[in-house]
Amino acid sequence: MAQASDELQRWLSAEGDKTLGSLVETFDEKSFAFLFVLLLGVSALPLPTGGATHVFEVIAVLLALQLIVGREEIWLPRRWRDTKLAGGKREAFVVKLMQMIRWLERFSRPRLTWLFNHRLSNIVFGLLVIVGCLGAFLAPPFTGLDTLPSLGVVLLGLAVILEDFALVVIALVVMVVGIALEIVLGSAAVHGIGSLF
Repeated sequence: MAQASDELQRWLSAEGDKTLGSLVETFDEKSFAFLFVLLLGVSALPLPTGGATHVFEVIAVLLALQLIVGREEIWLPRRWRDTKLAGGKREAFVVKLMQMIRWLERFSRPRLTWLFNHRLSNIVFGLLVIVGCLGAFLAPPFTGLDTLPSLGVVLLGLAVILEDFALVVIALVVMVVGIALEIVLGSAAVHGIGSLF
């Protein structure tokens, strides 16, 4: 199988419309993972988003549910499929994604590949994505606490793309730490506010 970064480079360089639908068709069974990376990539940046990325997290949950119920192809409304990714910030983000995948491919290698792309592993993948999305969604706005759960989902998507179980472990650690931080800091904030009254 060609390197994922090479596939993405060919998609960017090919003629024709660069739409979300054409990206899904290009990556076939890996398209779920690619979309999770695209959708959670912005909230995985260490910047407070103020809840602006919640819509992406909701869409990612809807896609994860499709994965859990056993869909092999992504269903998207035509309006979303026709979303253009060429030009401007969207294309720049895809190019950055390609560079990140290419960098990871230098260190990553296929590990325990038999665990990937099975009915059961897809269900687990979908459930973990939902957990990470909920962690990002429920983070207090402007705190930056959505970063680690989102980064966990991004790393999990990249692990599936590269079929590297070591990257899955790293993704899970990042996600658990992020959600634990939310719980600890959230509890401390509630306790602190309660002590004022």
